Amino acid sequence: MTHAHFIARRRRLLQTIGDGVAIIPTAPEVVRNRDAHYPYRFDSYFWYLSGFPEPEAVIVLIGGKKPKSIMFCRDKHEEREIWDGYRYGPKAAKTAFGFDAAYSIEQLDKKLPELLVDRDTLWHAVGHDEVWDARIARALNAVRAQARAGKRAPRAIHDLRTELDAMRLLKDDAELATMQHAADIASAGHARAMHACRPGMAEYELEAELSYEFRRRGADGHAYTPIVAGGANACVLHYVDNNKLLNDHSLVLIDAGCEVQGYAADITRTFPVNGRFTPAQKDVYEIVLAAQAAAIAATAPGRHFMEAHDAAVRVLTRGLVDLKLLTGDIDTLIEKGDFRRFYMHRTGHWLGLDVHDAGEYKIGNDWTTLQPGMTITVEPGLYIRPGADVPAALAGIGIRIEDDVRVTPSGCAVYTTAPKTVAEIEEVMRHD
Repeated sequence: MTHAHFIARRRRLLQTIGDGVAIIPTAPEVVRNRDAHYPYRFDSYFWYLSGFPEPEAVIVLIGGKKPKSIMFCRDKHEEREIWDGYRYGPKAAKTAFGFDAAYSIEQLDKKLPELLVDRDTLWHAVGHDEVWDARIARALNAVRAQARAGKRAPRAIHDLRTELDAMRLLKDDAELATMQHAADIASAGHARAMHACRPGMAEYELEAELSYEFRRRGADGHAYTPIVAGGANACVLHYVDNNKLLNDHSLVLIDAGCEVQGYAADITRTFPVNGRFTPAQKDVYEIVLAAQAAAIAATAPGRHFMEAHDAAVRVLTRGLVDLKLLTGDIDTLIEKGDFRRFYMHRTGHWLGLDVHDAGEYKIGNDWTTLQPGMTITVEPGLYIRPGADVPAALAGIGIRIEDDVRVTPSGCAVYTTAPKTVAEIEEVMRHD
């Protein structure tokens, strides 16, 4: 992804804000404990408009007849660069990232009131960060204090995320290429974990296989905390302890994806620890796989977001009846929501710079209509927690199958490729 892509996005946003001013800060550094920090990760909105990787940076966009993009960032600092690494500094940042002007972050509070004077509208992420809300309020009050001198503060404040979310929902070709790269790496990581799996291993050993493959192939790291859930742990949707042993004849569910240039892949696979599905495991797996196929078939331009979920629910509910976990008419079971005992989440979400990416799921009372360039996950599952009315062969089986899908002009394309069918999984797990 080149800096031209980021410049083009800033220009699009400048057209939206009219004679207003938009303020987009990056994320702060976060202390883990004492003087150790968490690995730094930029704010997704800020990155989307800049590609600038450093903390302590802010974009200010000035709309109107002479639009302007301004970067505030850290100064060059020889001593800190010895300790922490290279800093662009304002001069280099302006040139390298295509801004019209750049200043030291130390000048922001002084210059911000000047940039707000006589502007109609202020755009920022209202309520997202109380520190920034207070900082912007101080700048507005500084302008209002000059009212007798004829200076006017913006009269309206709009939430910038509304506009940026709509932009981010439709991926451009460069974003799709980056997401494909992330998906290829994540798919390879899942295949590696399958091949490495043996009874008696710990869940964290499979997590290590994923981490190794992600970094070995150049990913920035995990896009989110990975789930490696053996046996009944798979029935805990957000299980992240990853510290139990993997037992023979049980399944293991892995929900893990990597991040590349800020963009996430998100894949879930479920497979037998010993490389061979039992008949009961296979029965449940094939139901979930068929539900995913139905959901993917319902993903196309002009279809609404929830159609994939509805298609998956119908297949899953029919499967639960076949497994004798539910009894009754399919339509009635769906209407009553009886399936939710075994399937309690939606079938997908937007995917991009955030694993649960920006974008509205409903417009008014209607579910969002899918368009080419949208990227979503498709991830049905069944989670059969032990119970008095659950057959022993099914108790503790948790299965989810998740792929990343982009909407195309003619339908959709599944762009994650980790082994998925029973035959593919058992083949990659062969150890002879």
